[in-house]
Amino acid sequence: SVTLGWVVGRIILVVVVAHALLIGAAMCVWAERRVSAWMQDRLGPNRVGPQGLLQPIADLGKFIFKEDFIPGHVNRVMYTLAPMMSVIPALVTFAVIPYTGQVVDGRYESFQIADINIGILYILAITSLGVYGITLGGWASNSKYSLLGGVRSSAQMISYELSLGLAIVSLVLLVGSLRLGDFIQYQADTTWFVFQQPLAFFIFLVSAYAETNRLPFDLPEAETELVAGYHTEYPAMKFAAFFLAEYIAMITASALVVTLFCGGWTLFGI
Repeated sequence: SVTLGWVVGRIILVVVVAHALLIGAAMCVWAERRVSAWMQDRLGPNRVGPQGLLQPIADLGKFIFKEDFIPGHVNRVMYTLAPMMSVIPALVTFAVIPYTGQVVDGRYESFQIADINIGILYILAITSLGVYGITLGGWASNSKYSLLGGVRSSAQMISYELSLGLAIVSLVLLVGSLRLGDFIQYQADTTWFVFQQPLAFFIFLVSAYAETNRLPFDLPEAETELVAGYHTEYPAMKFAAFFLAEYIAMITASALVVTLFCGGWTLFGI
């Protein structure tokens, strides 16, 4: 039964997970910049805090205090809604990801914000909504560069969602369930799906790169061709929202890879 304590506990859990995602996204930005600098024989951000660890906070301050203007040629309503339509699905998707659990009467009970029986369908449905924010942002900007980036993004995400779904189908046939906790239990009782279904793992991993617009699937941004792609006309916190959505989607995709193919929170049944 739902009690006041349960509701308060869930609210606290949501707040904790949301903050963990935001901090994780900031750390991913820092890590990527440092690793890219190391690969290119540069220093990268190393002035703010030890090894530049406080650089994401400095970037946040920069975004907050930048002038948040709206160009005169855009569709103001859609232009403003687009960043929110990208970041909200990225945050909400993580609700069904199990990140710890326990064994109760031989059954693996996962601990997550929402343990639903159609967890896989929920993830596929919500992640597909992220493309609307990018496409809408490109269209509402009334810019050819932005429009091309938005169209590219929609084409790419729709294409790779098919292969993403087919890779998951091969696992669903084995597990016989759509609940993410059951995927973890199956792998704990047998072995990881990365060993049972290596082809599905490879297809899923490549599709996840494409879904999150990471290299070499960065066609929606394509800095050498489209300036910055779908977010060319976005300044300040609106641009930061698009940026944040991409990195949170990367974290969610990584968590999903671990859950579906690497045993989740268990270690070969332990």
